[in-house]
Amino acid sequence: MVRDDLYITVPSFFRCPISLDVMKSPVSLSTGVTYDRASIQRWLDNGNNTCPATMQVLQTKEFVPNRTLQRLIQIWSDSLHHQLHSPPSPTSTLPSKDQILVAISELQTRADNRFDSLAKIARFAQESEENRDFLVRTECFVPLLVGFLDNVNGGVEFLEQVVTALDLVIGKMEDREGLKNLILKRPGEGDKQSVDSLLLVLQQGSQAAQIASARVLKSVAVDVESKLLIAEKEGLVSELLKLITPEKDPDLVENCLSFLVAISSPRRSKMKLVRLGAVKVLSKLLSASNMSVSVTEKVLKLVETVSSTNEGRSEICEDSACVAAIVNKVLKVSSVATEHAVTTLWSVCYLFRDQTAQEAVTKANGLTKILLLMQSNCSPQVRQMSADLLKIFRVNSKSCLSSYDTKTTHIMPF
Repeated sequence: MVRDDLYITVPSFFRCPISLDVMKSPVSLSTGVTYDRASIQRWLDNGNNTCPATMQVLQTKEFVPNRTLQRLIQIWSDSLHHQLHSPPSPTSTLPSKDQILVAISELQTRADNRFDSLAKIARFAQESEENRDFLVRTECFVPLLVGFLDNVNGGVEFLEQVVTALDLVIGKMEDREGLKNLILKRPGEGDKQSVDSLLLVLQQGSQAAQIASARVLKSVAVDVESKLLIAEKEGLVSELLKLITPEKDPDLVENCLSFLVAISSPRRSKMKLVRLGAVKVLSKLLSASNMSVSVTEKVLKLVETVSSTNEGRSEICEDSACVAAIVNKVLKVSSVATEHAVTTLWSVCYLFRDQTAQEAVTKANGLTKILLLMQSNCSPQVRQMSADLLKIFRVNSKSCLSSYDTKTTHIMPF
């Protein structure tokens, strides 16, 4: 039964300029104007050689299907069917799905109104999971946003809107490989500027936009290739290191750390972090008093990661404050933080026998921490590494080590 209270407005972009009806099979002429296939075919069959809307002489009478517009019309039609057969909902100031489809169409056709259209879409996406699903199902939407990252003339403010909208829907995308291919430069595809734009937002954007940019970058770091492509972008890692200082907003710091963790697994990425002074930056964070558990865990994870390289271990060992801060986090934050901290200490003190690091651990009362850890309900891996550390510090053989099977094989945890 059709509802009497539903007033239906057909987006003007969906109407054929000839018949004024909603297009069933939209096709575009060489002039860029789109018509319904049946209407324009009749026009051409009657001997006309001009575009009906612009009256330009056609260089060719061939036309191509407008798949994007056809998909938008289909989604609008499905949405309309749902509204006609669902109970009325309270009046809302949020844009409707019809209005959002119009906004998406205007993003493609009206450069003068793109900022307002993106703001409307962002408000719509923020409202609910259902709305974000709707936007992702609109197949042209995400490629359209990425296209603005590649070719943008609206300045940083417009980029902020693009990145914010992209961040809102990116979590709903299942095809991360496709998203990676859209955003990252691929051989033979020309010079894409997506990562440049995301870096510009990190450098000059608002705090919320910086967070969105870091989240988008993390979302496309899905394999070794993408992690290296992102990490090797000139200026990107150094900018992120500037943003993870104790003075910055905790949400910004955590999202930047999450991204750095995501791209740090390849050896070249680790080396770049070390070269750019990541150890000193992370040491300052570990010494801060206001860090959350999740931030501390991510900092220690990065420290553990760089400790798997000779250069990273050297930097850690030369910074006695860093070693002391690592010791201080054992048994104090969480089991995850403790495991990252112990793995780092095991790496520099036991595996690579650095005397400076061993002295720093001793001065920081690390032996007591390790003994307490051995008596706690820690994981087998942490217990083995703790036992290895105690051997290095010449703990009496009649201590807690006597009950430990020293023949157990230990696998290096990275």
